[in-house]
Amino acid sequence: MQWYTGNTLYDTLLIVGFAYSLLVMVSSVFGTAAYGGRFGGGKRAKGIKLGSKTGWILMELPGLLVFPVVFFMGPNADQSVPLFFLAVWMFHYTNRALVAPMLMRVQPGSTASFSLGVVIAGWATLFLHGYFNAAYLTQFGEQYTDAWFSDPRFQIGLVVYVIGFSLNVHSDSILRNLRAPNPSPDEPRYKIPYGGGFKWVTCPQYFGEILSFTGFAIMVWNLGAVFVLAMTAGNLIPRALFTHKWFHKNFDDYPKARKAIIPGIL
Repeated sequence: MQWYTGNTLYDTLLIVGFAYSLLVMVSSVFGTAAYGGRFGGGKRAKGIKLGSKTGWILMELPGLLVFPVVFFMGPNADQSVPLFFLAVWMFHYTNRALVAPMLMRVQPGSTASFSLGVVIAGWATLFLHGYFNAAYLTQFGEQYTDAWFSDPRFQIGLVVYVIGFSLNVHSDSILRNLRAPNPSPDEPRYKIPYGGGFKWVTCPQYFGEILSFTGFAIMVWNLGAVFVLAMTAGNLIPRALFTHKWFHKNFDDYPKARKAIIPGIL
């Protein structure tokens, strides 16, 4: 099937990817992915469960591996614009796959809550995401000449990406610091976060992640990036809504004015 790049494998997988993202969106309405104590963890949870750090690293690791392998197979891998996007990608996924998980503060004795099934689903997403974007950047995309750096799509996308990434990292830092560096077993597992994006929404870290991939999709201007934006939004928006309801249910003093994920809207 050739409809976007003219390459049968790429174009067929892109249709499969968008069908998969639609399935994720629909299924997320009925139940969020089983990682995190509020989302399928606990002793009664079914299936193989991993610790938070191990689960995150394993799930995100293909993001660091697939993209550069496919990238350097392309004929335009030595061009400045694709190399810039390679740097952005590796920076982003080094944070997601290594830095953020290793900085997690896990309460001693907490039950493993990261489903192995989520890890495997994450691999499928990241393999497709890495292939779509690396192959398009270095093989199928024709717009990535040096002139792309002055294109409004690149400049607007870069600004949106930086804002989203900064919000995500700052929000993660606030959440992480709710726990002591070496939390005691009797320390409360959940606390109300304040400051930064938490002034407006329950899940600014999710909003930041969606903004990051929105910016990336604008910046590279290809459907492969739209695929991962759809996957991210389809997973994180229902997750934020669930988290918002959970906090209101379990904390009487939870701020009433906060929205779930998009300030003033949702």
